[in-house]
Amino acid sequence: MPDFPAPSGGARRGVLFDVDGTLIDSSYIHTIAWWGAFRQYGHDVSMAAIHQLVGMGGARLVDNLLPQDRDRSEDQDIMASHGALYASHWPSLRALDGAKDLLGQCREAGLAVALASSARERDLQVMRSVLDADAFIDAATSANDAEESKPAPDILEAALEALGIEAADAVYVGDAVWDMKAAAALGIPAIGVTCGGIHAAQLRDAGAVEVYEGPRHLLENLGASAIGRLLALETKS
Repeated sequence: MPDFPAPSGGARRGVLFDVDGTLIDSSYIHTIAWWGAFRQYGHDVSMAAIHQLVGMGGARLVDNLLPQDRDRSEDQDIMASHGALYASHWPSLRALDGAKDLLGQCREAGLAVALASSARERDLQVMRSVLDADAFIDAATSANDAEESKPAPDILEAALEALGIEAADAVYVGDAVWDMKAAAALGIPAIGVTCGGIHAAQLRDAGAVEVYEGPRHLLENLGASAIGRLLALETKS
């Protein structure tokens, strides 16, 4: 683990982290929950198709996967069903290897840390409990903080505002194509992680400046990463 000196005067730069699939091993749980919700309302959607869109906001995901001539009055019920099915898996949630250590190293090195999640507020609370890393987290967003979901950049903008930093002074870490696109919309360098099940080539094609296997792999290469470069700028200023 690289030893970065913490700068004096407080953090002026920061790292934004997606949570589902990036810090918490939940992407496939969401896939199963969406699959079950669709089946409850008579829609047979493949898990592979669902998984590719996990990380996109629920309304967008439903609209992209179901026929355009469907009964849209059921959309909210489908999303509620997904939420209930996902909540039934809360006891199974676990942090990905190195997640807490990665957050801690970034924070202790002097960077502000935000969870830029579009999860429901209650889901986010559960995931924060699983992470057990609140001592290293300066701010967190939920679905309540954005008008538009990813790939729109609203969640990232809310996280930047919560930290009081500019997009030029941030790096984003996420596991989905939609994370990369949201960061690109604001000109934020995005680090991709494949622990959510999306291939490295897909993340790079969507704008990732680099890709790692997961939090532990990123932590082991932190000095050479976009976060390391941000830290180098921080210690010089």
